[in-house]
Amino acid sequence: MAKTGVLETIPCAVTKAAELKKELEKLVKAILGEEDYRVEVTDEAMRVLSGLKELKFKKSLKMVDDTVVPEEFKCPISREIMGDPVVLATGQTYDLPFIQRWLNEGHRTCPRTQQVLPHTILTPNHLVRDMISQWCKERGIELPKPVKDVDDEVHTDADRSHLKSLLEKMSSSLSDQKEAAKELRLLTKRMPSFRALFSDSTDAIPRLINPLSPGRANTHPDLQEDLITTVLNLSIHDNNKRLVAENPLAIPLLIESVKSGTIETRSNAAAALFSLSALDSNKLIIGKSGALKPLIDLLEEGHPLAMKDAASAIFNLCLVLENKGRAVREGAVRVILKKIMDCILVDELLAILAMLASHQKAVEEMGELGAVHCLLGITRESSSERNKENCAAILYTICLNDYTKWRDIREEENANGTLSRLAESGTSRAKRKANSILERLNRAASLTHTA
Repeated sequence: MAKTGVLETIPCAVTKAAELKKELEKLVKAILGEEDYRVEVTDEAMRVLSGLKELKFKKSLKMVDDTVVPEEFKCPISREIMGDPVVLATGQTYDLPFIQRWLNEGHRTCPRTQQVLPHTILTPNHLVRDMISQWCKERGIELPKPVKDVDDEVHTDADRSHLKSLLEKMSSSLSDQKEAAKELRLLTKRMPSFRALFSDSTDAIPRLINPLSPGRANTHPDLQEDLITTVLNLSIHDNNKRLVAENPLAIPLLIESVKSGTIETRSNAAAALFSLSALDSNKLIIGKSGALKPLIDLLEEGHPLAMKDAASAIFNLCLVLENKGRAVREGAVRVILKKIMDCILVDELLAILAMLASHQKAVEEMGELGAVHCLLGITRESSSERNKENCAAILYTICLNDYTKWRDIREEENANGTLSRLAESGTSRAKRKANSILERLNRAASLTHTA
């Protein structure tokens, strides 16, 4: 848990809580007022609730920090008031998550007495728990809640000190920066708790990326790779997503690293953009920052390690309307269609193409680039119901916008009955789209005969 120096002041916390409550009110209204609300809205509502919960806990913790806590109520490892006191085989009492982590790391001694443990059974200390509960109640302090996920939540003073020393090296010599970057990459990969530590401090991200100069991020490729990969690892933790994206240098550095660096750096930068884009607000920030063109270029280059990360990031970003237009303007349709025709990442890229089909210019490009024959072939030959569904959805949109393509579809239907089969045995959405296309073809044919 965060120490006093990292905590917000009470007035600041109250202001932030009020902002979060307003945001939550808007999200709840959107959920209750729209029958077909986006799933991202519920994700955002959960994030806001999590933020309110964290503020509530920090406010309580601040009150504890300003009160002299009896030594017997503090965990010998964390030096903080215990939420779930347990007794070790030596008779010493510890907070469960901290002693559990000690044991999980392979230690078989008592941290306080250094005695070898005859066993690792942990027994709840109900007496100390009740005493802490009574002490908190008398002072109007919220009783610390037991931590459920040890790896995510347990932060020791040693962890905080170690992170501080590593970040200090980011302003030191090049050799110190490289050494610290490698260790941070490893720690943030292996330890969820270390990832979570970054969300406790507003200056951790700026200090981390300090060695990467905008416009010259790849001056030292090994340092760039380690730091960009660390950002990727950090982005996995939900509380870090907004923290990273709202830093004015982080997204530009990730975009620059998509363009240049080792292939692992470029791939991990794309993966970080994908991870950060889980939040709608981040999708807009990343899109406005110009990420789509470098991601499309990375996809077009075709390196096996990087293509899937680039495609995943493009898909996530295009869930927001504004980014669809950006992707189309940056040439996404041509690149994606070429990859599909070459049988590369067909599943992922068809999903993106189906999303872009709601954009008029994208549909026009698809028609010009021979998408109809390609999509009909996939519908006929593919064993993937999802792919056939996406093909039908795209073909339907093309039919609505360009009647000159009806002839190609009619010829395929006469030769192979592709759409008729899909209308009988496809997914419910595929059936609807296939039937709609067939109805239009039949209506056009009857009008022709009548004429």
